Formats: sequence, structure tokens, C-alpha cells
Amino acid sequence: MIKTLRIPVKQVQQLVRNALSEDLALGDVTTEALVPFGLEGKASILVKRDGVLAGIDVAKEVFRQVDHSLRFRALGKDGARVRKGNVVAIVEGKVASILKAERTALNFLQHLSGIATETARYVDAVSGTKAVITDTRKTIPGLRMLEKYAVRAGGGQNHRLNLGDGVLIKDNHLMALRASGLGLGEAVKKARRRSLRAMKVEVEVESVKQAREALSAGADIIMLDNMKVNVMRKVVELAQGRAILEASGGITLDNVRSVAKTGVNLISVGALTHSAKALDISLELELG
Repeated sequence: MIKTLRIPVKQVQQLVRNALSEDLALGDVTTEALVPFGLEGKASILVKRDGVLAGIDVAKEVFRQVDHSLRFRALGKDGARVRKGNVVAIVEGKVASILKAERTALNFLQHLSGIATETARYVDAVSGTKAVITDTRKTIPGLRMLEKYAVRAGGGQNHRLNLGDGVLIKDNHLMALRASGLGLGEAVKKARRRSLRAMKVEVEVESVKQAREALSAGADIIMLDNMKVNVMRKVVELAQGRAILEASGGITLDNVRSVAKTGVNLISVGALTHSAKALDISLELELG
């Protein structure tokens, strides 16, 4: 599980280049037609709804790439709780450059802060239990690294970064193996033989019977897929700490605390990334 709040600089730079290429492919005809090139000003980046900040350095990189002479001053840090009306950054310099960078910078900041905010809600909801909130691979293609960073900013942890980051045997893998006459237990043993020794083997189960089979086969992590709370409790009692237990599927803010109270170790929530509402953040311009 990745916990640190770091973003690979080169990846951020490339993502920002791609985003600006998309938005400025033909220039900014409105700004270029109307705004004097030498006009100077200051812009405040303002939060319009309570939440958790994420992506401030990504926004800074957008302004830097548009015009390296712009002066960006962050007033908030990623992972910080922000309130409606808080100014989280100030940008000063050429107004034309600020306007060209505005939408791309806000798109990143709003999206990532929305993920961090949604994650914090889940983390708060399970406070006082031993359960840890994690994300999934249900991310926007190309943005996974940033979205998983935003989950960490919100107090959650990351599940697999990619398909090579851990063995996770799911129902469709088991379906494919049945053609060879292999069951769940054999799948766990085969995966362990063929994967790196230090790599944990996780298997998805849908019943107490399957959980018992996974435990007998020596699975390191058992994913309890769309299980009812009372069934989860039975698996927790059965496991007695012999494997890490992860609840997944159908997790909402309404039921996440009940799930956490069963004694599971991890709760993975796809909604952190695929359904988080963007945090409302705007840029307000002043002429100096």
C-alpha cells in the first residue's frame, strides 16, 4: 500500500503538456484578440465548497508551462481541509497567460480535490475502526497516477497501481481455469509458484465456503466480493487473522461503517475515483 504524498515530477510535466496541447492546439483566439499582451494582473484561486485540497502543484505546473514568468504562490497544501471562501493560491503576471492556463489548471485542481474530498468522507466514516479505505483501478485512463495521489491526499491508501503490482485472482480468472479442471485452491497455489516470491497473492471470494478454500490454499489477502455484512463477520471469525481481509463491491457512505465494524482490514471503494464530484474551485482576476 502506498501512503506517501509524492508525485513523479516528469509524469506530471507530461500530463500537463498533453492537457495544454489539447486546450491550446489552435491558441486562445479570444484572449489573443481582446487582451493586451503587456497587461499585468493578479488572480486568486478560490474554493467555493468545503473539501480537501489535492493537485496544487499540478496547477502550478500548468501556469509554469504556459508562461514561466508567472508567479505562483500556493497558500494551501495538498491534504489540507479547506473551507468555502479559502484562497488556496495566488498567480501574478501577464493576464493573457493567466487566462490561457486557467481552465486546464482548474480542471486538474477540481478533479483531484474532488477525489480527495470523497476519500476523506469515507475515511471519516470508518474512524475508530481498524479498517483502511483503499482505491481500485477504476480510474480515468492516463490519470491513474494523479487520481491515486489524490486518494492519499484524502487519507486513503492505494490498492494495485497496475496489473503487475500484485496477484489478484478474480472470478473471470477462475472461470478460465475451470476449463483445465482447476479450482480456487489450485489457482492460489499456481499463482504463488509463478509469481515473484515477495508478491502477495489475493483472491476474490463470494461465500464462506470459498473463503475457507482460499485460507487453506494460503492466500495472503482475501477479497470479500459483494458480501452481506453478516457473511463478512463469519469470514472474519473463520480467518482469525490468517489472511488480510478486504471488503469490496457495493460499498457506500451509508454502509461503510457497518462493513468496517465486521473486522475487515481493507475496504476498497471504486467510487473514490470513478464517481467523485469535482470540488467547486474558481479563479478570480484582479487588475493591478
